[in-house]
Amino acid sequence: MSILKKFITYYRPYKNLFYADMFCALLVSIIDLAFPQILNYLAKNLFTQDKGVILNAIGFVGISLLLMYVIKYFCQYFIISWGHIMGARMETDMRKDLFSQFQRLSFSYYDKNNTGEMMSKLVVDLFDISELAHHGPENVFISALKIVGSFSILLLINVRMTLILLLVTIIMVFFSVYKNYKMAPSFSDSRIKIAAVNSSLQDSLAGVRVVKSFANENLERLKFQKHNHEFLESKNRIYKLMGSFHAWNSFFEGLLYVVIIVSGGIFIADGSLKVSDLAIYVLYINLFITPIDVLINYTESFQKGYAGFKRFIEVMETLPDIADKDTAEPLTDVKGDIIYKNVSFRYNDDSNVLDNVSLAIKPGKTIALVGPSGGGKTTLCSLLPRFYDVTAGSITIDGKDIRDVTLDSLRNAIGIVQQDVYMFDGSIRDNIAYGKAGATEMEIIEAAQNANIHEFILSLEQGYDSYVGERGVRLSGGQKQRLSIARVFLKNPPILILDEATSALDNESERYIQNSLEKLSKNRTTIVIAHRLSTIKNSDEIVVVTDEGIQERGDHKQLIEKAGIYARYYNMQFEGLE
Repeated sequence: MSILKKFITYYRPYKNLFYADMFCALLVSIIDLAFPQILNYLAKNLFTQDKGVILNAIGFVGISLLLMYVIKYFCQYFIISWGHIMGARMETDMRKDLFSQFQRLSFSYYDKNNTGEMMSKLVVDLFDISELAHHGPENVFISALKIVGSFSILLLINVRMTLILLLVTIIMVFFSVYKNYKMAPSFSDSRIKIAAVNSSLQDSLAGVRVVKSFANENLERLKFQKHNHEFLESKNRIYKLMGSFHAWNSFFEGLLYVVIIVSGGIFIADGSLKVSDLAIYVLYINLFITPIDVLINYTESFQKGYAGFKRFIEVMETLPDIADKDTAEPLTDVKGDIIYKNVSFRYNDDSNVLDNVSLAIKPGKTIALVGPSGGGKTTLCSLLPRFYDVTAGSITIDGKDIRDVTLDSLRNAIGIVQQDVYMFDGSIRDNIAYGKAGATEMEIIEAAQNANIHEFILSLEQGYDSYVGERGVRLSGGQKQRLSIARVFLKNPPILILDEATSALDNESERYIQNSLEKLSKNRTTIVIAHRLSTIKNSDEIVVVTDEGIQERGDHKQLIEKAGIYARYYNMQFEGLE
C-alpha cells in the first residue's frame, strides 16, 4: 500500500487529465455495453413491425448509432493520445526526481553502485513505469465497468446460467492470481539482469581504449555475452511462465463457452430460455470475457512496471550520508583558516584510514602533503569539501565546523584540480564555463589566459567552440589539465586543493601547468598532494603522511636537514638512489 500511495502522488499534477481520461473510458464502456441491448430492443420491437415502420425508423436509428460511434472515436483518441502523454509526463517527473536524487547521494553510494545499473533505473525501469501509469487505471476501470455491466445484464437474461458462468470465472481468477504471484520474482530478476547487461556495456565502452590496448576485445565479448545470456535465460523463464499462464486462461475462456452452450441447451430444452436470448447472451459473454482477457494480458506490463517502481522507490528512499543540517548556515567571507582537530576516518566498516590527525593551515598559506600511496593524503583532502564525513574529530574553516555550514557554500569556497581530469561532452567554452554559471566570454578568456591555454585554443580551427570529445579524448593530458585549471580560475575560490595535478605529465606540460598553478595558488589557502617533490619545494609547510599518521612536518630545508622520510624520498628522485 505504501508503494501504491507513492505511485499515486505522481498523478496529482495531472489529476484533471486523469479524470478526463477516466470519463472517456466510462463513455467507451457504456457504448460497448449499450450496443447488444440496442440490438436486442430493435430485434424485439422494431424489426418485427411492417416494412413502412422499419424504413421510417431505420434512418433515425442509423444516425443515432453513428453519433454514438463518433463520440467513441473522440474518446478513444483522447485515451490513446492524452493518456499516453500523461504517462510520459509522469515518467519525466520521475526521471527528474531520480536524477536529482542521484545528484544528492554521497560518494559512498557511488562507491557501492555501478553507473550502468543506475542508467538502467533511469531509462528502462521508468519506461515500464510510464506504461503502467497510463494503462493501469484505464485498463482496470474500463474492464471493471464492462465486467460488472455485462454480468448484471447476463443475470437479467438468465440467473442460473450466469451463476454457473460465475463459478468458472472465480476459478479462472484464483488461478490467474496464483500464477501472477509465481511470476513476480521472475520479473524482478529480469530487471536485475538487464541492469547487469547495461552495466557491462557501459563499463566496456567507457574503457574501450584500455580494451584495445590489451587486445582484449574477445574477453569483453565473452563478459558481455555472459550477462546477455543470463538476461536471455531470465526472459526464457518469464515467457515459459507466461505461456502456461495465457494457455490456461485461454482454456478457461473456452470452458466458459462450453458451459454456456451446454447449460443454454438444457435451459432451452426445459423452456426457461429462448433461442434469441441465448444469442444476446453470447454477445454479452464476449463483452464479459474481453475485459478479463485485457487484464490477463496486462499482467506482464504490470509486473514490469511494479518491479521497476520498487527499484525506483529504493533509490528515492536512500538517505544521503552527507546532508545539510536544519540549522546549517552559509559559509561567507571565507579567509581560509583551516584546522583539522583529532580527525579519524574509515570507509564503511574497514579499519581507520586516518587516526587522530591534527593539522592547522593559516589563511593564504600553501601546505604540501607527501608520502606513500594509501597513507591517507587524498582522504584528508576529500574530507574538507565533505565528500565524506569524519568518523571522529572535526574540521573547521574560519572557526566554523564544516558540518554546520551548507554544502553549496562550502564547496563553492573550495576549488579542486585533480590528476584525473574529467571533461564533459561539449565545447572547450562549455568546459571552462563549468567553473562559473553564467560566465561572460571575457571571463572565460581571462581564465584561459591565466591557465596558459588561451593561445592553444585560438590555434584550433573552431577556437573556443572546438569539440573536446567524450571525456576530452581529442585533447592531450596537459591540455585537459590546463582547462581544468581554467575552470578553477573562473570559480575563483579562496581555498584550493591540488591533488597530484602534474604527476602524469611530461616535463614541458608540467612546466606550463606549474606556472599556472603558482599563479592560481597566490593569496589562496592551498593544499597540495604531490609525488614530484620538485613541485612543492616552495611550500610554506610540507607534511609527511604515512599509514601511521603524520610523521614529519616543516619546510623543504628543515626536512632535508632532518634526514628523515622526506629527505629519503627527495634523494630517491633527484640522486637516482634505489
